[in-house]
Amino acid sequence: MSRVSLEGQVAVVTGAARGVGELLARKLSARGAKVALVGLEPDALKQVAERLHTEGGHWYADVTDHEAMARVAAEVKERFGKVDIVVANAGVANGGPFLDSDPEAWRRVIEVNLIGSAVTARAFLPALIESRGYLLQIASLAAITPAPMMTAYCASKAGVEAYAHSLRAEVGHQGVRVGVGYLSWTDTDMVRGADQDDVMRELRQRLPWPAGKTYPLGPAVDRIVAGIERRAGHVYGQPWLRGMQGVRGYLPGIIQAVGQREMRRFGARLRGVRTGLVGAGGAADEEARNTVRN
Repeated sequence: MSRVSLEGQVAVVTGAARGVGELLARKLSARGAKVALVGLEPDALKQVAERLHTEGGHWYADVTDHEAMARVAAEVKERFGKVDIVVANAGVANGGPFLDSDPEAWRRVIEVNLIGSAVTARAFLPALIESRGYLLQIASLAAITPAPMMTAYCASKAGVEAYAHSLRAEVGHQGVRVGVGYLSWTDTDMVRGADQDDVMRELRQRLPWPAGKTYPLGPAVDRIVAGIERRAGHVYGQPWLRGMQGVRGYLPGIIQAVGQREMRRFGARLRGVRTGLVGAGGAADEEARNTVRN
């Protein structure tokens, strides 16, 4: 598929304060796109905006808040005149035995990753229909294969994958293309935070190669940018993920067998462990919600 020049295009990136979102925003800007940054960390967003190569702006908003995201969409459209690209990247994660998991953290993963993605699309689809633009939904290897100790994250990423596929069929006749981006463990604050968590670190140590490896951020984001330029239906941050699509039907059975074996070995050590949201992004999400409550 031929690539579309990003020069003069307007891109919106959620979860843009750090990690994939931050670097993606900077790389889109380096290719000539104007970028609207959306997230929960205004100081960090401002710093990212100052490093953009083109005109940009930043908006504080919780992606699960319909009114806030509708306001952001209206202000971005007023500021730049159009929206060509939306990347629904905002996400949080937690891990641990489901029975012992923090119910609030478990629910929040679903709310941010799945519902927040839908709220983002609902807010920006009118502008994308006008521009015949492109929506990229960031999913994960967790959408392709289930994993024990990651029930909320796997459910949320499988959910956004299915939602994006459904939306693609729904809006394609209006000129809007919808893509799904897949990433394995990539060197971000979220993954580094997971490695500091006893449960998540234990889980990762038992994943087979290549799923257990941490991959550099730069090449993964370069592949995402290339996918955006192609308006691709599927974008793979690590090339081997493409091959997983052909065997995904076998994966639940394999994971069940391997997972049961590993849980017998070390599950008792993790009983009673309650895990909140991991990483700096998870901490920012919790701080923002505490501010609203107070």
